[in-house]
Amino acid sequence: MTKKTDIDQLKQDNAQYLFHPMAHPAAMQKNRPDIISRGEGCWVWDIDGHKMIDGVAGLWSSNLGHSNKRVRDAIVAQLDELPFYNTFRGTTHPRAIELSARIVKTMAPDGVGAVLFGNGGSDAVEGALKIARQYWKVQGQPERTKFISLRQGYHGVHFGGMSVNGLGNIRRAYEPLMPGCFHVDTPWPYHNAYSEDPEELARICAGLLEREIQFQGADTVAAFIAEPIQGSAGVIVPPTSYWPLVREVCDRNNVLLIADEVVTGFGRSGAMFGTRLWGVKADIWCLAKGISSGYVPLGATALGKKVSEAFLADANGLATVAHGYTYSGHPVAAAAALATLDEIEEKDVVGNAARVGAHFQQRLAEFERRFSFVGDVRGKGLMAGIEMVSDKARRVPVPRNSDIPQRVAREAYRRGAMVRISGPNMILSPPLVMTREEVDHLVDILEASFAAVQATL
Repeated sequence: MTKKTDIDQLKQDNAQYLFHPMAHPAAMQKNRPDIISRGEGCWVWDIDGHKMIDGVAGLWSSNLGHSNKRVRDAIVAQLDELPFYNTFRGTTHPRAIELSARIVKTMAPDGVGAVLFGNGGSDAVEGALKIARQYWKVQGQPERTKFISLRQGYHGVHFGGMSVNGLGNIRRAYEPLMPGCFHVDTPWPYHNAYSEDPEELARICAGLLEREIQFQGADTVAAFIAEPIQGSAGVIVPPTSYWPLVREVCDRNNVLLIADEVVTGFGRSGAMFGTRLWGVKADIWCLAKGISSGYVPLGATALGKKVSEAFLADANGLATVAHGYTYSGHPVAAAAALATLDEIEEKDVVGNAARVGAHFQQRLAEFERRFSFVGDVRGKGLMAGIEMVSDKARRVPVPRNSDIPQRVAREAYRRGAMVRISGPNMILSPPLVMTREEVDHLVDILEASFAAVQATL
């Protein structure tokens, strides 16, 4: 337990020396970040002992909750056995071997043949982009260097991932970014210029992808990268037919399909992987967050057999993987991931996310009808976005300088729920082990919080 003198010092030092991700440092000093000091199950406590249900699982990550004993014990045991060794050429360790085999086995229905480890989601994306370019060099098509992605897409913060990001407010401070990256429209049912019919929208947006590939020259395009469900943009769920149509477009044009599953992987959507939700096999998958339940940083780039076998068959040295990190496949992270996968399988965590998630979505859907400033509620499984609007009829989001989203979030915090705001959206991603009763508790708090703000409008 933290002593009061230490608590006072922490509050004084809060945001004084640490630049926080995705935030202006001066804004953080003016409105100090909440200090979360303890977690247990689906609950967290701030430094003052205020208890809250965790509506964001840390950051899409703590899928097993905050105190899973099996994962904790695996971490401790690994620290006692071997706290660190590298996996660079010539050495490895047991947990990296076991985890790579486990992931390939888990993803056998998806056609995965090999895996490349990193430290998180941005690493996983960077690995995917580099492997995609290298694959085409190995295949004797070195001009295939371009990437196409979706507007509103989020793919991490490395230069490669940021270059394929489709969120302008994140890109702008670091431009110019990597050349050869192009964007097409997202099949966003709530905000689009094309159609109110989801299936027609899917056909149009898949057609836009194909037109861009052909405009660029299919023989110059390495890959199309997208999230099965766009998370950071506000949980944008595509029409059911979109991903199957995208797979057809990529096949017709001999373009690799990269699925960024950093958020959707390991059960978040109610399916083990987001691509399975749509009945599609990608060529490369980006994995992180839920792979270790966020307990230790870990990322992975999973390679379909078409890609992995091409590397193995190379006789010219072009397939040498000149990519990796000191902590790739870190033994403690790998131990945490192995224990996480055991828990996911033995406790039917994915099934729970689907069953409890259906109840979660049903209850949240009522917010559109109940609250004048809620324009859209969307989601799958235990991921949801609530978009707040200034004009419901015209679907106009509240402006970026509106205090309404933050006011709702603070009402929720005060009542005992941790939520996350991104622009006009409240983004919810609770632990996948959350019970129906805990979901009801979370949604009850959200109802009261939205009602409190609505009463002031």
